[in-house]
Amino acid sequence: MLSEQSGTGTAPHYTAEETRHRVLAIMAASSGNLVEWFDFYVYAFTALYFSSAFFPNSDPTVQLLQTAGVFAAGFLMRPIGGWIFGTIADRLGRKTSMLISVAMMCAGSLLIAVLPTYAQIGVAAPILLLVARLIQGLSVGGEYGTTATYMSEVALRGRRGFFSSFQYVTLIGGQLLAVLVIVIIEALMTKEEITAWGWRIPFVIGAIAAVVSVLLRRGLTETQKTETAKSKEAGTMSELFRHHTPAFLTVLGYTAGGSLIFYTFTTYMQKYLVNTVHMPVKTASYIMTVALFLYMCMQPLFGALSDKIGRRNNMLLFGVLGTICTVPILSTLQYVQSPVVAGVLIVVALAIVSFYTSISGIVKAEMFPPEVRALGVGLAYAVGNAIFGGSAEFVALSMKTAGSEQMFYWYVTVMMAIALLVSLRLPRQARYLHHDH
Repeated sequence: MLSEQSGTGTAPHYTAEETRHRVLAIMAASSGNLVEWFDFYVYAFTALYFSSAFFPNSDPTVQLLQTAGVFAAGFLMRPIGGWIFGTIADRLGRKTSMLISVAMMCAGSLLIAVLPTYAQIGVAAPILLLVARLIQGLSVGGEYGTTATYMSEVALRGRRGFFSSFQYVTLIGGQLLAVLVIVIIEALMTKEEITAWGWRIPFVIGAIAAVVSVLLRRGLTETQKTETAKSKEAGTMSELFRHHTPAFLTVLGYTAGGSLIFYTFTTYMQKYLVNTVHMPVKTASYIMTVALFLYMCMQPLFGALSDKIGRRNNMLLFGVLGTICTVPILSTLQYVQSPVVAGVLIVVALAIVSFYTSISGIVKAEMFPPEVRALGVGLAYAVGNAIFGGSAEFVALSMKTAGSEQMFYWYVTVMMAIALLVSLRLPRQARYLHHDH
């Protein structure tokens, strides 16, 4: 039975060959997504080791603050990436946009892998690090919207929540692989070796994987119709804001809270366990590896749930639980001694986030027509993600440095309350996409 979000009537019958073709297309598209996010998150998870190489300072928290600032700068490129690649996807096709974005990610990772340190070239080192992150930020800014659009369009009608959830399966998988690579490196090398040169290895792996992704994506079938792409309104900001401003603002609103809480309990959480909970770096890495794996496995389940109860109900549950539980979870976690208890608390938080992340792409794609779908999804996501998601670590570390860490908990809670209010604006039945075969 189709949900309120999928329209009325029965789902179309797909032949075994068409089903196989669409599933393979989703796998190929999402493989590139995995590489993109692996490359992007490797920076966050290796920052504990290479921060001193680019920002020489005796205070570890200040070094992390500076590297987090560069991490946030990469996010500031996302709106530009969302605009550029969204326009490319709507005018030249989703496939072309996805090929360019993953190639750019490869270039950014390769640059970081071979980058000289501050001791070797002085202030040029952190500047070049920033340039590499800006390239990666531009790439990821374009990757999300186009991949979300493509996967939503190619997914089987009536099961779009389930299939679209694999965007976050691979996104989280990228994070998980980044953590896993660090765990393996930590097991095989000393801290001194990793700090000296071992942190470069994950960036080399990411660059090589990006090349493989380009080859896989070359075989994708285009979902953007030729007549739609040739339309004068295709991929234009004027069309987006003339007729779809309310949809844009709605997506922007719940992306802000969704991105903030997502980054709080994923990339920032490893640093939180080390700096605030005072756990060893290796212990924090092990906890996050298990938590991210369980989080990844949750996505199809929550995506399938949205096919049954509707995207709107998923989003309302996300908003309510996130608003109620954020402060208690973070406050309790701060005083936890047991790694197991810490892991359980993080998994509970990630389960709440899953109500949103599992349908993040499809719930946005269903709000825009095909001629501005990639632009609308990509730009709205990128703006909210850049301002609130990309700054999560920076804001958290700044408040900790100022001695007001509890204020960060309440900041996340307020943003979740806003996400809840915005989610109330979601229609009970999606306007677009659900009738498409």
